[in-house]
Amino acid sequence: MDSEGSSGGRSAGNPDGPATRGGTDHPKVILVTGACRFLGGYLTARLAQNPLINHVIAVDAIAPSKDLLRRMGRAEFVRADIRNPFIAKVIRNGDVDTVVHAAAASYAPRSGGRATLKELNVMGAIQLFAACQKAPSVRRVILKSTSEVYGSSARDPMLFDESSSRRRPPGEGFARDSIDIEGYARGLGRRRPDIAVTILRLANMIGPAMDTALSRYLAGPVVPTVIGHDSRLQLLHEQDALGVLERATVAGRSGTFNVGAPGVIMMSQAIRRSGRLALPVPRSALVAVDSLFRAARNSEFDREQLDYISYGRVMDTTRMRTELDYAPKWTTAEAFDDYVRGRALKPIVDPRWVRSLEVRAVSAAQRWGR
Repeated sequence: MDSEGSSGGRSAGNPDGPATRGGTDHPKVILVTGACRFLGGYLTARLAQNPLINHVIAVDAIAPSKDLLRRMGRAEFVRADIRNPFIAKVIRNGDVDTVVHAAAASYAPRSGGRATLKELNVMGAIQLFAACQKAPSVRRVILKSTSEVYGSSARDPMLFDESSSRRRPPGEGFARDSIDIEGYARGLGRRRPDIAVTILRLANMIGPAMDTALSRYLAGPVVPTVIGHDSRLQLLHEQDALGVLERATVAGRSGTFNVGAPGVIMMSQAIRRSGRLALPVPRSALVAVDSLFRAARNSEFDREQLDYISYGRVMDTTRMRTELDYAPKWTTAEAFDDYVRGRALKPIVDPRWVRSLEVRAVSAAQRWGR
């Protein structure tokens, strides 16, 4: 809701083994794709403020707003579609040594559907990695991937580690695209062993500024849930997502890393903490209920989102802490509470009334127990 493949990008796993490749030299010229999106734009701004980096090139197919362009500071913006071979010229002429691919999108643009999204995601990655392979100056590639590659099911392990495989193949969607893109990134690493390829599988992100499927799902006054299910949520604050991307860019550590905040909250807890009202419905009816409540939000559920709402997903982030040397500043609960504060979500039901009702119910149960 907002797995590593084999060489063909078709299954989860971590054929890289331990993170071994990579250098200690600081990057000098960095290219960031998806620069007009939240993560790409703010990452560009952070990197541009680093005095050890000589030049930052921000790339996107659309022009940035004046505010975003101002925020990018000394970074150079280049309007380019990474599906176009022109991106190879940008990398070659800029003498780029580090590429951060943050352009993959989880939802289709207004002007196109699923086919357009797949072309943007997969064909864009193929063209970009081909350009990196041909450019002798490139030494690092960082890919922003997603925990969605693991999927969600009733048979999931308590924790997914980087070698875990998803229980069933994904359908056509963002998870499928992400598995394929990871496969192409590892293919680049095999063909150019001198390039350190870093894959970051980010947990579902949340925060006051990011607009994600999960943040939209929990923002409505009534939240439809699946009867009999209470999914486990591991989240990642938007600022920690930026922090780990910056860390990976500078560190140059190759390998695949799960990235998520410490701790877990249940979906029922998240709904209560945000002051929403849960509406338990059969899974088969959830799509219809969601369409009724959110017709204007473009947030219809697909199978992957339904599975996530039903089961959730939690990852083992040991390698993130020990090998990438990154520790999130927000726990899952803190990240969620910051989202609630930042969005100024007002409780539908006064929490004091709910607590009073709970106390009275407990007291009544104790009296009946005697």
